[in-house]
Amino acid sequence: GPALYAQAAATAATVFEGREFHFGVGTGEDLNEHVFGHRWPNHDERLDRTREAVEVIRKLWTEPNVTHRGEHFTVENATIFTKPDDPDDLPNVVASAFGEQTAEAVAEWGDGFWTTGPQGELLDTYEEAGGADGPKITQLTLCYADSEDEAVSTVHEHWPQGSLSGELNQLLPSPRHFEQACEMVSEEDIRESGTVTSPDPDDHIESIQQAIDAGFDHVYIHQVGPEQGEFFEFYEEEVLPSFD
Repeated sequence: GPALYAQAAATAATVFEGREFHFGVGTGEDLNEHVFGHRWPNHDERLDRTREAVEVIRKLWTEPNVTHRGEHFTVENATIFTKPDDPDDLPNVVASAFGEQTAEAVAEWGDGFWTTGPQGELLDTYEEAGGADGPKITQLTLCYADSEDEAVSTVHEHWPQGSLSGELNQLLPSPRHFEQACEMVSEEDIRESGTVTSPDPDDHIESIQQAIDAGFDHVYIHQVGPEQGEFFEFYEEEVLPSFD
């Protein structure tokens, strides 16, 4: 429940001693959560549960003793003893969104915005709905390899679910179901997905710049596959020098 996450995040923020720390929240994936045996709610209910959970977490971070009996969660007589002395060092609650409905909803209570890809229009939706001027974070999934064909093959082997459409990534409950769904994903789908698979540094630089131009102030890279050392060397030498 939210009390456990509130405690864990407060402890992490205390250990980090003022360094930047974002607490990301979202509506979840059945793959990770069905193991507890609870019914998997529809999206609207999951979104409302997330909103209430964040309300409880903020209470626990700022009040000495919390009792909460809400629609989705109950907390009785709870106190978090380890948290930053300075309230300004409490984490930002950064809410994730992949569609307009969620982007509008989380604008009401998120301290910042989190998504994947250079989705400037989605960020605009969040801001136009009154979203806080906090961190604006996006993840770029890519694969660096010696050749584009090798990179496409690596993504197809290790991250084909990134090319699944709709809400499948949120609704499929087991790895077996993901394996079945990913049988429909071809290497051509990977090439057409927008995932950068080129070994040309300019393509990687352009992808990051697109995200920056879209309004994101935090861009982080998800390198697919086991060749992490080569990726870090490539980015250190060929990509990151193009950015301050």
